[in-house]
Amino acid sequence: MDKFFNHIVHGGDYNPDQWIKTKEVWDEDMRLMKLAHINSATINIFSWAMLEPQEGVYNFQWLDEIMDKLYENGIDVILATPSGARPPWMAQKYPEVLRVEENGIRNEFGVRHNHCLTSPIYRQKVREINRKLAERYKNHPALKMWHISNEYSSECHCELCQEAFRSWVKDYYNGSLDDLNERWWNGFWSHTLTDWSQISSPKSRGENHVSALKLCWKRFVTDNHISFYENEIAPLREITPTIPITTNFMRMYSGINYQKFAKHVDLIAWDNYPFWDEDDTEKIAVGTAFCHDVNRSLRGGQPFFMMESTPSNANWHPVNKLHKPNTLGLTSIQAIAHGADSVQYFQWRKSRGGHEKYHGAVVDHCGHENTRVFKEVADLGETLEKLSSVVGERCESKVAVICDWENMWATEYFCGYNNLHRDYVDECIKWYKPFWKRGIPVDVISMNDDFKKYDLVLAPFMYMINNDTEGKIKNFVENGGQFVMTYLSAVADTDDRCFFGGLPSNSLKDVFGIWCEETDSLLENSNNKATFNGKEYDVNVVCDIIHANTAKVLGTYESDFYKGEPSVTVNSCGKGKAYYAAFRNDGDFTDDFCKMLIDDMGVSSDADFAIPNGVAAKKRGDYTFIMNFSDEERTVDLAGEYENILTGEKSADKIHLPVRGYAVVKK
Repeated sequence: MDKFFNHIVHGGDYNPDQWIKTKEVWDEDMRLMKLAHINSATINIFSWAMLEPQEGVYNFQWLDEIMDKLYENGIDVILATPSGARPPWMAQKYPEVLRVEENGIRNEFGVRHNHCLTSPIYRQKVREINRKLAERYKNHPALKMWHISNEYSSECHCELCQEAFRSWVKDYYNGSLDDLNERWWNGFWSHTLTDWSQISSPKSRGENHVSALKLCWKRFVTDNHISFYENEIAPLREITPTIPITTNFMRMYSGINYQKFAKHVDLIAWDNYPFWDEDDTEKIAVGTAFCHDVNRSLRGGQPFFMMESTPSNANWHPVNKLHKPNTLGLTSIQAIAHGADSVQYFQWRKSRGGHEKYHGAVVDHCGHENTRVFKEVADLGETLEKLSSVVGERCESKVAVICDWENMWATEYFCGYNNLHRDYVDECIKWYKPFWKRGIPVDVISMNDDFKKYDLVLAPFMYMINNDTEGKIKNFVENGGQFVMTYLSAVADTDDRCFFGGLPSNSLKDVFGIWCEETDSLLENSNNKATFNGKEYDVNVVCDIIHANTAKVLGTYESDFYKGEPSVTVNSCGKGKAYYAAFRNDGDFTDDFCKMLIDDMGVSSDADFAIPNGVAAKKRGDYTFIMNFSDEERTVDLAGEYENILTGEKSADKIHLPVRGYAVVKK
């Protein structure tokens, strides 16, 4: 059990400082929060100018008042640090706190996250305001959690950051320019470096073709964010050591390696904004489920927080459709099913002005409870109160898909093969989906995680690999595990240098019993085919031309000069098996292949009943969540008697699900 609360946290971003001149709104908010079954409010996210209107001049009176008011009304506080947006006086007095873009131009004051993470002055100012907050509210009974900054993102290219990057690179390569030149392969294009000062961040007007440099820059940006975060939380750890600390991640944001950052937070929190009303609802559902499982897996399966979601529409999609009725409930229940211990919104009350005044909220500009959205939030709040026993429960899995931030970067940076279609995350989701649709729980992990707890690990398009991962794959398979790799896997090391001696790398040729001679790229109108288990599939985008050494051939190509060559293989290695799918297919192949694995291995589903098309089932603790993502009503035959938790029915054997409907049952 991993509990920070004894109930599902239901709340979200609340900005009472926007209503400081009309404090009657605060009292109305207390009334409305109770009606909506809200039990938590996240405050102070962008309030620095209110807290410190002039340098060294502080105003906490309004925050004291709202903290007390929330506590008196039974509402917990998640208190944010305000570093996501600095006040104008700071930028005016200390220009170095403003970011420099990769074009070399320093930004003017504006927007948010427009600050240099390296700046000693900014780090000092952040530490000072955070210390003031911790000292003032360390004993306040409403304070339950710290929310650090908001959606860390972007990068700075100022000279402070350049010097920090050079120092980082020097440390990364143990002070050896010779080693760096070798690993970056700098002899190509006469790029050999002779002094550390010659290193600069990748820029469109400078060096942007050395992928090893770009990888190092991403690693540095990640470490710089972590360093900035550690600077932020230092006074909080010192003064409020028992209060948990988190920050909010953003879906599969590629700018920061969340798999590394996750080690520094007490629990994972992420902001969930799928565009549910696209034509293919199931595609959105599986992509969102995948992101939930990524975040759940970041700390070894620990439950996470859904820190932001919208109760109606966003304001930053190209077209911001309203959520259809019941979408809010379905979205939220999906999060809980996959391991969330919270449902939180951006935002509680719509702003009257500013950039996000049309972003969805629980309380609209009308200011009252007589809206469809408010009623749905209140109904959901009642539902969540019935599910409190799920808090802290983990979702256990024997299957893992590797979706690795370093591979996300590396597959973006290399130039070759098919440069039009390079969909690393989409490919990972494609191999996740066959298990999701069958109710089979899946962890989504990095190549650096431990494989031992799993029976089956799938590594789609794992282009980059390190020596430790090679060894783990070999040990995993030899000890009885089943491992799947696909095209263009184990091609390069962590500096994006290609392996010598044929692919896949080093010992993996023996594990998989194959070697890859060439890789072909397919044109849009290609009609190449591959067979597998007697069925024919299109070959899309790219395919490896491989030779079977000790591997058994399960499928072959049907045309071109490599007709008859293997397209799918399996190799017995020790007690386990290693599969290689040499081609990409955007049709049924992945589903058919995974079904074979599921049947052969007897992989268990979370549901011991048939799952209709478009319906997902997910077990957490004693509860099974059943969710209808199709555009039609569905009836689920439970093949036994269950208690329907939401209706109170004690012996349900069938569940009727309306469009966007859901149920929670217990056997």
